[in-house]
Amino acid sequence: MSLSHFCRPEGWLGTPPRFVFHESVSSTHDVLRQLAEHGAPEGTVVLAEVQTAGRGRLGRQWLAAPETSLLLSLLFRPQEPFLFHASRVTMACGLALQAAVREVTGLPATLKWPNDLIVEREAGWRKLAGLLAEIGALPEASPYLMVGIGVNVNVPLASLQTYSPQATSLLVETGRGVDRSALLLSLLRHIEARYDRLSAGWNPLPEWRAALAWMGQAVRVHTPVGEVCGVAVEVREDGALLVRTEAGELLSLHAGDVSLRK
Repeated sequence: MSLSHFCRPEGWLGTPPRFVFHESVSSTHDVLRQLAEHGAPEGTVVLAEVQTAGRGRLGRQWLAAPETSLLLSLLFRPQEPFLFHASRVTMACGLALQAAVREVTGLPATLKWPNDLIVEREAGWRKLAGLLAEIGALPEASPYLMVGIGVNVNVPLASLQTYSPQATSLLVETGRGVDRSALLLSLLRHIEARYDRLSAGWNPLPEWRAALAWMGQAVRVHTPVGEVCGVAVEVREDGALLVRTEAGELLSLHAGDVSLRK
């Protein structure tokens, strides 16, 4: 069933007139960027059933069949210092996504640094969802933050084979269909609550750090200059991952140019 009639009755995030729905777009980020640059208020949410040019981190394509997923972008205008608060908004969105999935499905999903939602199996991990944070600004205007979220909800196992080797869905993991409207409502409610706490001075870093999979474990990190093996030991205040290599060197890795594997 299409989400075209979705309506959040209360709150400031994704409530009318801050909710924009399209059956098909190039990407929800593209639409939201245009709205943001024309003065759209904080809390604007763009939702689509289909993205013809959806993308994830590192330029990866994000695939989704119609009416099987949640594909949305959210607009925030964090307080100054902007970059400091923008990183915390992204952490809060990841925690909210984890909480919403657990609330609606009971699935014990965890976060994979820097911005994936995964489930862990004996045979390895599988990706349920991803976040993509981008900063935008116009000359002589305040910057804004867009957080894109894509969740594989009712994607059947046969279709996942065209996504990626690590892809899974809530349908596959729970064995039952999931009400996308209920999941979206829960997600918006959890994000709004955490953003309000941020505005009141809450620091999400300790909770985000505790929610990350593989901390203290051996990991492989793919970087533009090659692969690094080591142990994930910590995340810094700015969200950077600290990895101690097999040679004993402590590397600080930022999300923009690396890919983490167990």
